[in-house]
Amino acid sequence: MKKYLATAVIAVFILSSCLKQDSKCGYTDSSVTAPASEIQNLTDSLAKFGINGALVSPSGFMYKIKSQGIGPSVTNLCSAITVKYKGMFFNGKVFDSTTAPVTFELGGVILGWQKGIPLIKQGGKIDLYIPPTLGYGSKDIKDNANNVVIAGNSYLVFEVEVTQIN
Repeated sequence: MKKYLATAVIAVFILSSCLKQDSKCGYTDSSVTAPASEIQNLTDSLAKFGINGALVSPSGFMYKIKSQGIGPSVTNLCSAITVKYKGMFFNGKVFDSTTAPVTFELGGVILGWQKGIPLIKQGGKIDLYIPPTLGYGSKDIKDNANNVVIAGNSYLVFEVEVTQIN
C-alpha cells in the first residue's frame, strides 16, 4: 500500500511540475474563427488577384505551403520561432518585411500566424492569406509617427519562411 501511495505522490509531483512550467507561457490557444462573410471576401480576393490552389483552414485563413521544411515543428504557442517574412495587401503594397531573420514567441503574433505557422516545419515556407478577424481586426495599426500602416478590417498576405524553431 505504501508503495502505491509513494508512486501516486511522485506522479502528482511530476505532473504538477509540468503544469507549472506550462503556466509560465501565458498564451492560450484561441478557438476564434473568421465569419463566413470574411472567408467569402478572402476567397473573392484570391480569385481577383489570380491566386490559385490555396487551402482553407478550419479557422478561416487560407494558405499555400511552398515548402514543408524538414526540421522540428512548433510544439506550442510558447515556441520561439525565427522567420523571414513579407507582409502585404492583395494589391502587392508591402506594409512590413524583414531583411534579416527575426525571433519571437508564436503566441505573441496575430491569430492567422498562430494557426498557420504550425502547418510547416523549420526550413518551411508558407503563404498566409488572413481575414481581419484573424489579423488585426477593426483597429488601425499605426507607426511611430501615428500614420496608419494597416487600416482596420484589412485582408493581409504574408510570405513566411521559418528559419528556426526553438
